[in-house]
Amino acid sequence: MFTKVLLRGGAIVVASTLVLAGAAGSASAHVTVSSPDAKPGGYAKLVFRVPTESDDTSTTKLVVSLPKDHPFAHVGAQVKDGWKVEKTTEKLAAPVKVGDVTLSEAITTVTWTAVKSGIPANDFDEFALSVGRLPEKVDSLSFPAVQTYSDGEVVKWDAPRTEGAEAPEHPAPVLKLAAAITPVAAATDTSKSSSDPLARGLGGAGLLLGLIGLGLGLRPRKKVQS
Repeated sequence: MFTKVLLRGGAIVVASTLVLAGAAGSASAHVTVSSPDAKPGGYAKLVFRVPTESDDTSTTKLVVSLPKDHPFAHVGAQVKDGWKVEKTTEKLAAPVKVGDVTLSEAITTVTWTAVKSGIPANDFDEFALSVGRLPEKVDSLSFPAVQTYSDGEVVKWDAPRTEGAEAPEHPAPVLKLAAAITPVAAATDTSKSSSDPLARGLGGAGLLLGLIGLGLGLRPRKKVQS
């Protein structure tokens, strides 16, 4: 009886693991955006990861839309072998100040088009942008994307994410902006690092004195002559 319970429990655990793995796999198959250095007010490299969710077709085109409400003064696109890149500039509804520059027009889309075979079936590729300045007092930026397959199928990754709601089937790539380090935090970190050597020195001295004391305690006692 006990053995049957163990086997049944093991089967449930394995099944749950497979379900979770499948969910993680499907989530990671979305078009996503990430950055190694994005923070408000700075310049950043944006990396768009694009999977080909097909067994027999390839990805031949990617169009990424940039935020019009927070336009970038600078947009540099990665040059990739086998891909042609184009930037589209659009007049803004109203001038926007970005740092020391006031923009009346900005790059609103970047398009990569395959001139060779594109991204093969069940594989992925990455496309990068260098942008700046990033807006301040903004937690995240959305970058809707359109993916085109070799058979003509078009997938729009533009659905907004709603807090507390179920994730949409084709969510728009969203970049979370990390907060910049404040001077107070930087000063705290500096004082902490400067005090560490002193603490380590005192700890080392205490350890040395302890070892000396232990050595003295282990010395053989002299016999007292009567």
